Amino acid sequence: MQWFGGRESDNVEEGSSSGGGRGFIFGGGIIGFIGLLIYLFTGVNPAQLLNGGGGDSSQQQNTRVTNGPEGNQKKFARVILAGTEDVWDNIFSSMNRTYTKPTLHLYSEGVDAAGCGFASSATGPFYCPADRKVYLDTSFFAEMQQRFQAPGEFAAAYVIAHEVGHHVQNLLGVSQKMDEARRRLSQTQYNKLSVKLELQADFYAGVWAHYEAKNSQNGIVINRSDIDSALVAANAIGDDRLQKKYQGRVEPDSFTHGTSKQRAYWFKKGFDTGDISQGNTFAAGELDEE
Repeated sequence: MQWFGGRESDNVEEGSSSGGGRGFIFGGGIIGFIGLLIYLFTGVNPAQLLNGGGGDSSQQQNTRVTNGPEGNQKKFARVILAGTEDVWDNIFSSMNRTYTKPTLHLYSEGVDAAGCGFASSATGPFYCPADRKVYLDTSFFAEMQQRFQAPGEFAAAYVIAHEVGHHVQNLLGVSQKMDEARRRLSQTQYNKLSVKLELQADFYAGVWAHYEAKNSQNGIVINRSDIDSALVAANAIGDDRLQKKYQGRVEPDSFTHGTSKQRAYWFKKGFDTGDISQGNTFAAGELDEE
């Protein structure tokens, strides 16, 4: 993945925030975060897993976000956010709507998100609908480097795009409906809706990747090996795989993000179509149709 030199978003802030009330967050979760680190940021070349052979090392960029200084990590986040701004601004314009850009809030160790309460590093990247901000602990990049010795440029970009996908849901009124559902449904019933919410965010991340790969907007260049990486990652971080690994058993009623097959399916569908109208996971009969 190439990104260095692209436009940097101005919608990025750093430091602590003042909290106010207890809302709910999208994304995050300790199991999901650990799963992302383990499966997305190991040193294994995803192309080898998919194709049974070695990948093209010439496609790897020399400037690696995880191996660079902290300033380079922040620059990466600004460039990726700018890319999502361009893509979603164009999509909303095609629908005769205005895309209100989210703010990316970079923090360290912990943050008090306005309307969503306190979150620690263990929460992982998340989106707070109340203040329309994506929260990302800067140790997210250091964790990739220090514990897993992996670059993971596209994997990190995928995470940002997924959280921005939750912002898109907020603008389209999905977040409000989820908030209402939380008050009247049992936890098991709400979990089923949560799966559809997260799969739609995976789909939106795929839509972003579709247009970046097609148009190389903002100096961001995505190649096929990057998409293969995302598919392998999405297939590996499903609730079923993670529960089996960390609990030794699978409990479908507690799923909140979807199975491995479902996550890979919806990301790929977003990437293949680039059509936002194809991502209504809430109306889908089967969530992992072939």
